[in-house]
Amino acid sequence: MSGNLYIVSAPSGSGKTTLLQHLLKSFKDLKFSVSHTTRQPRQGERNGVDYFFTERNEFLRMVDRGDFLEWAEFNSQLYGTTRAFVEEQIEAGHHVILDIDVQGTRQVKARINDATAIFIMPPSYEELKRRLQARMLEADDVIRRRLEIAKGEILVYREYDYIIINDILDDSIRLLESIVRSGSATQRHQQSRIEEIIASFGGLA
Repeated sequence: MSGNLYIVSAPSGSGKTTLLQHLLKSFKDLKFSVSHTTRQPRQGERNGVDYFFTERNEFLRMVDRGDFLEWAEFNSQLYGTTRAFVEEQIEAGHHVILDIDVQGTRQVKARINDATAIFIMPPSYEELKRRLQARMLEADDVIRRRLEIAKGEILVYREYDYIIINDILDDSIRLLESIVRSGSATQRHQQSRIEEIIASFGGLA
């Protein structure tokens, strides 16, 4: 029996990493696919655990060889998920979770249409801005760029099977766990709340 593939996407600062950490502790049979990236490691990040930190030329050689299930450029850096790991784990009956952006999600869904896609949405523009600033990891111009990118990302929520508005952490954890436990891709959008959030980003609906 093949395993299930789960995709999780979110604007930077939405709390996705924290949610995934809780999820992986709850489901021991869930395999996390470590992405390759050309960006530099942040403080505390480990090669092979958080990302495979890869030189740009090597990344592009991997693209030419067809090594990636998906890859994309985000904020001038390249990110990609290797095909072999995902396919081997699923064929062996393991469930796999991908932490990728909206570009990557489209590529994966085009190849594996029964993958379950989950979008983590911040509760508002102001809260996302506060979280990014509170991390104190990046310069103000980088944060502004991330907020601009987030405005475009939240508009594609309809392409996802599930939306989790990450307002109360414990509630978000329970919802994410229930999605993985069910193993299905039923759409459960919280339309009125989502429209309020989009309005907070400047009424981009």
